[in-house]
Amino acid sequence: MLNNVEKPIERSPLRRKIGKEFYILKRKVNWLLSGKKFAKVNKNQECPHILIEHKSTLLRKLKDVDMRLQYNKVTNLKLAIAPIDGVVIQPGETFSIWKMVGRPSAKKGYKTGMMIHNGKVSEGVGGGLCQLGNLIYWMALHTPLTITERWRHSFDVFPDVNRTIPFACGATLAYNYIDLQLTNNTDKTFKINLWLDEEFLHGTIRCDQEVTKKYEVYETDHMITQQWWGGYTRHNRIWRKISDTKTGEITDELVSENSAIMMYNPMLKE
Repeated sequence: MLNNVEKPIERSPLRRKIGKEFYILKRKVNWLLSGKKFAKVNKNQECPHILIEHKSTLLRKLKDVDMRLQYNKVTNLKLAIAPIDGVVIQPGETFSIWKMVGRPSAKKGYKTGMMIHNGKVSEGVGGGLCQLGNLIYWMALHTPLTITERWRHSFDVFPDVNRTIPFACGATLAYNYIDLQLTNNTDKTFKINLWLDEEFLHGTIRCDQEVTKKYEVYETDHMITQQWWGGYTRHNRIWRKISDTKTGEITDELVSENSAIMMYNPMLKE
């Protein structure tokens, strides 16, 4: 595992805007020409076998972050999950968050939420949707679905607060070229359901058949390193243990090796 991380390069606002629109257009062309069959919502599809259910806290008190952005995030999540809830991934199909959600805009009702740029908290319309990517990615790790596109977070922005899953088990999102895509390379059908209550974003992944494999996701080699340029970085490896309840076979699979620039001092006293 490589522990050396280069200091990020700060691009000009014009460079960032032009680059962003170029990659958005490039992804739209890819959607048209890729030949992929994308998953669609089917409320009537029966998938009685729950593979995983997970939830994440909606409102977190974060240092120097206006709670207004947290409340706006809830609105953004409600809008984003509406076109996804009930999506069915048939054999050979691919699920794409952005293909279903579309571009967040104020016209659609999206509000200004928290975004992270180069490790700094900023604001933008549709901010906060990374929580959706994090939830679906974590659930997908506990299923036979193949994760064909996932972008990890480059920065560790806030200290762990009531963390329930290992560091670096999330998926960042940015319309539409930083996406989360899951492909169904099995002979089974899967269904994703999403909903909110007053406290949590909830999700389940279900299957139309019984799945004999069980998944346990864990981390190893967690460490914090100080870089030559003065900052700290955090590293680990994420694995998943796959147990076949029918044959008794157990295998370990390396999911990812992760490095992130820490935007807080890890050596602060308790």
